[in-house]
Amino acid sequence: QVQLVESGGGLVQAGGSLRLSCFASGSDFSLHLMGWYRQTPGKQREEGEFVSSIVSRTGITNYADSVKGRFTVSRANARNTVYLQMDNLKPEDSAVYYCRGWNIPRTAGDYWGKGTLVTVSS
Repeated sequence: QVQLVESGGGLVQAGGSLRLSCFASGSDFSLHLMGWYRQTPGKQREEGEFVSSIVSRTGITNYADSVKGRFTVSRANARNTVYLQMDNLKPEDSAVYYCRGWNIPRTAGDYWGKGTLVTVSS
């Protein structure tokens, strides 16, 4: 089992920055992919929007078009932590951000954090 805990959310003005962190703990932290999703508060995280991902072993990254050039995902494997640096934030970035870690196939492990709220004021 793997537990994922996000931190770093909060209230920020448009144009500002936040850095989210996702700390992984448990007996099997060898997940192939780590990533971030976001969802409107009150809705199911599994139906949220993909934001970004990073391959744990190679560092290859992927981004949604809506955040390319503004968000940067990174990892610190020695710290079991994944980060999401968010710059030039826009009001439409407001959401609950969830950390996710999964293997391929996902039946080999698919874990979610409880989320951290990001609110961007105009």
